[in-house]
Order: sequence, then structure tokens, then C-alpha cells
Amino acid sequence: MSTTMKNIINDLTKAFNTGVSYMMPTVVVGGICLALSLAGGDATAGKGMVVTNPFLKNLGIIGSAGFSMMIPILSGYIAYSIAGKPGITPGMITGFIANMPIGDNHVQTGFLGAMLMGILCGFLARWVKKWKVNDTIKTIMPILIIPIVTTVIIAMVYIYILVGPIGIIMKWLIDMLSGMQGGSALILGLIVGAMAAFDMGGPVNKTATAFTLALMAEGIYGPNGAYRIAVAIPPLGIALSTFISRNKWGSDDRRMGPSAAFMGLIGITEGAIPFAVKSLKTVIPSIMIGSAVGAGLGMVHGVECMVPHGGLIVIAAVNKAPLWYAIDMAIGVIVTAICLHILRPTIENNETK
Repeated sequence: MSTTMKNIINDLTKAFNTGVSYMMPTVVVGGICLALSLAGGDATAGKGMVVTNPFLKNLGIIGSAGFSMMIPILSGYIAYSIAGKPGITPGMITGFIANMPIGDNHVQTGFLGAMLMGILCGFLARWVKKWKVNDTIKTIMPILIIPIVTTVIIAMVYIYILVGPIGIIMKWLIDMLSGMQGGSALILGLIVGAMAAFDMGGPVNKTATAFTLALMAEGIYGPNGAYRIAVAIPPLGIALSTFISRNKWGSDDRRMGPSAAFMGLIGITEGAIPFAVKSLKTVIPSIMIGSAVGAGLGMVHGVECMVPHGGLIVIAAVNKAPLWYAIDMAIGVIVTAICLHILRPTIENNETK
């Protein structure tokens, strides 16, 4: 491997770790506030968990704000790690754009898109910093020239070039899944579960959401039951792994375990994001396998969930096989933890104390 490639890999590794370290407090605050809010709600068939208590509703507002900030912060501090302070604003703005509906198909790319935006903004801003300019312009480069040039270029590349292909892929996925409805329940469950975990709230996850909601509108609740099992498995599986495979995780990750478990119990898949960003190659396959197994079993056991929300918090809204809903979720969680134990390297003792 060339020295240049090694430097790029080192830059990206450092950037992802930096982005996660700044994002973690937002995930914890937002997730816990949202969890407490939803825990006091009532399960309804049309709107999921409905919170009526004024105090809990305000907690929900805080939690939603934290989740809204999570993706832009991740992108902004990935760019910051690469380019310094001039990369923060472009990274946050483009990360925010990546997490909002764009175009006729209302495409969102979620945390994967935000990671890409952070990388592109970081390297472009670092290149613009090297421009040879006179002393007068040099003073306004960090606060004016670099942020504007970087933000406009990367945002336009995303809007005009990246969103279109992503929208086509999402439409293809929905059409493909819709065509499978009459096929094998197990295969459908495996696909829906893997999609739910793949990007943890991103476009692939939302494609599966749209598919299950469309079927619910037609009175078909089985795929929604499988999907609601799957969305809880990634954070719960990771939390279990941090507890039983302590030598596979650093101290920061182990401290995040309880909050991930808390979010998993109420079906917030995003609780797995901080762990995934640090090690995509071990976390993503593990949670996809675990969620696919849980959702596949849910389809086989005929689990039906009547509300558009997941986790154990909605078990009262599971009108068929509620016991299997919990058991299949537990099996998926255990499978995820086993996969993580196999795939993740052991960390030196001084890092696990």
C-alpha cells in the first residue's frame, strides 16, 4: 500500500472517530429524552406511540432536537478533523441537507450520506486552505471564502448528482420488495430485517419502513411486525456485546452500552450509529445478520404489529404471537452479539480496564 493511501486511510479513521466523539453526547441526550417520553405514551394503530402528558411531550421535543442535530454534528466534525475549523460549517450544513428530503422523490441519505458529505467537505476545505492568496484575502479565508466555496460546491454536487441515483435505487428497492409479497415469508423477513439494520435510520431503512407502512394501509401487518422486531436488534445486540465481550470494546464504547440498550428497548435503531461509525466492517454485518434473523423468524411465526413503532415498548400492540415477538427479538440480539464477538478483534488489556 502506498504512503498516500495509508495517509488517507489514517485521516479517514481519525475523522470518523472525531465525528463520533462529538456526536455521542447528542445521541445519549436525545435518545434518553425520547425514550422517557415514549415510555409514557400509548400505542395506537394509526400514529404509533402517542404521548399526551405535557412534560413527557416536552421531553420528546428535546429528544427529537437531539436526533435532528446528531447527523449534522457527525458530518461537521468529520470535516473538522480533516480540514480544521473551516470544515465545521460546510460539514454541518451538508450533513443537515443529507438528512432532509430532497427532490421529487424526497430522498434522504441519513448518516451514510452525512459521513460522505463530511469527508468531501473536509478534503475540499483542506485543498482550498492551500490556495495562494494575498494577505488581505488570507484574513477572511477561514471565515468566509473556505466555508462558502466548500458548502456550495459539495451541496450542489449532492443535490444535482448524488440524489438522483439514490432516488432511483430506493424506488427499485420498494418495487422489488412489493413484488415479493406473495413469495416466501422467511425470505421477505430476512430482506426487511437486513434493510432495517443496514444504515440505521437512513434511506435503506426508510425504504423498508415505507414498504411496511404501505402494506399496513392494505391491512397486512406481518411485514411490519418483522420490521419492528428488526429495528430494536442493532442497539440491543451491541449493548449485549459490550457487556459479555468486554475485551472487544474500548472503555468509551462500554460506557455507551446501557444507553444503546435503552434506545433499543423503544425501537430507536440510531442507538447503534456511534458504534457502527467506528467500525463499519464489524458492526454493519453483525447487526444486519441479527436483524435479518429476528425479522425472518417473526415472519415465520406470524407476528403482526399494529403500530408503526418498534422495540419491546409496543409489545401490547402485537396482536398475533406477542411472545414470539419478544423471543425472536431476543434471538436476533444474541446472534448480533455472537457475530460481534467473532468479527471484532480483542483489544489490549490496558484499553479495556
